[in-house]
Amino acid sequence: MSNIPINKIPSSLPVANRIGKGKNTITGGSIPNAGVPFHEILKEKQADIRGEELKFSKHANERLTSRNIDLTDEQYRRLQIGAHKASLKGIRESLVLVDDLAFIVNIKNNTVITAVNDGEEKIFTNIDGAVII
Repeated sequence: MSNIPINKIPSSLPVANRIGKGKNTITGGSIPNAGVPFHEILKEKQADIRGEELKFSKHANERLTSRNIDLTDEQYRRLQIGAHKASLKGIRESLVLVDDLAFIVNIKNNTVITAVNDGEEKIFTNIDGAVII
C-alpha cells in the first residue's frame, strides 16, 4: 500500500459542479427527464399503470360468473396495481390477492387466468410470485 500525501488527493469540486447538469457523464448523452419535476414524472407513471387494461381469459370469465364474483372498480384498480408490481419484480405467473379474492395473472400477456373467492380451496400451483394488495 502506498502512502499518498493528503494534499495530493484530487478535489471533488469538479464532480460536484457536474451534479444535476442533465448530462450522463458516462456516455455523454442527455439524461431522460432531466429538469422535469418529480411530481410530473410520478403522475405520468401512475397514468401508465392505469392505462394497462387487464384482459380476462375465457376461463377466468367463466370462474367469475360461476362463483358470483363481482369486482368493484376499486378492486379492479388494485388488481391492476398488483399485476404491475408483479411485472416490476420480474414475476411471470403471479397470484394477486385482493380482499378475499385471489387471481392468477399471466404478467407477460397481462391476462387474468383464473379467479377464486373465499369459499374455494386455496391451493395455487405454477406461480412464481404473489402480491397482496
